[in-house]
Amino acid sequence: MQSSALIRDLYAAKRAAAQPLISFEFFPPKTEDGERSFFEKTLPQLVALRPDYCSVTYGAGGSTREKTLAIVEAIQRRHDLPAMAHLTCVGATESQLRTIAERARALGIRNLLALRGDPPVGDTEFHQTEGGFEFAWQLVALLRELGGFCVAAAGFPEGHVACREGKHVDWQRLKQKIDHGADLVLTQLFFDNRDYFEFRDYLTNLGVTVPLVPGILPILSAAQIKKLTQLVGARIPAPLLARLEALAGDEDASAEFGIEYATQQCEELLRAGTPGIHFYTLNRVRSTRRILHNLKLA
Repeated sequence: MQSSALIRDLYAAKRAAAQPLISFEFFPPKTEDGERSFFEKTLPQLVALRPDYCSVTYGAGGSTREKTLAIVEAIQRRHDLPAMAHLTCVGATESQLRTIAERARALGIRNLLALRGDPPVGDTEFHQTEGGFEFAWQLVALLRELGGFCVAAAGFPEGHVACREGKHVDWQRLKQKIDHGADLVLTQLFFDNRDYFEFRDYLTNLGVTVPLVPGILPILSAAQIKKLTQLVGARIPAPLLARLEALAGDEDASAEFGIEYATQQCEELLRAGTPGIHFYTLNRVRSTRRILHNLKLA
């Protein structure tokens, strides 16, 4: 079954064939109706675009732990598509993290994205759980110790929003995650490819050889992107912001511009030899489908 594939092996095969790997990220729907719509409408349309794998996020504070695993298992079983479950350190002891990982294994989930994680809703700062981990590299090391998993890590082309020492220190910490066993890196969203190229070159000079996969978010509106970038600490280039503000109030025109902008981003990234593109779909179909058709990758 294709769904049992280790994602690191998919990247290796695509690299050998000089082809980019395309992946999608979803989030667990919050309601039963939302979940039904996701499985009956959204997911089949996105699977029809033939991504190489997908990932499913983990709510702040670990709030969707069981739902994330259940959705990943269902995607793999229903569509024979490799899927990656996010796993965070928040609100869990080391023993509990071991149990969750083994639960994932029992469900046939072989790919995990190891994250420190966001604090629970209402908290502004991360607090280490007693008996748990403070850093993502510790979770990476645990999963590597357990064996049998492909372990991904998160990277931040502009530096992590909570890293006050600057982006180079943050990138050195990412190198720690790789040294402890991360097989690949998925980046946070960004809108200036120069940030990704600087990030990639810095890590390459540190001796990093694992895939550094750019994460791309198709813009829907100025309001949407302002909110998201504030949350993750990403920058909106001034010309991009000016164009979005000029389109404010016209949702269709804003989404069309977002498709055009993401297409140009992806074209440049792929020309520069990136291992693939990871699309933050926000559980929507239209923009991702149009971008892939523009790239002739659908």
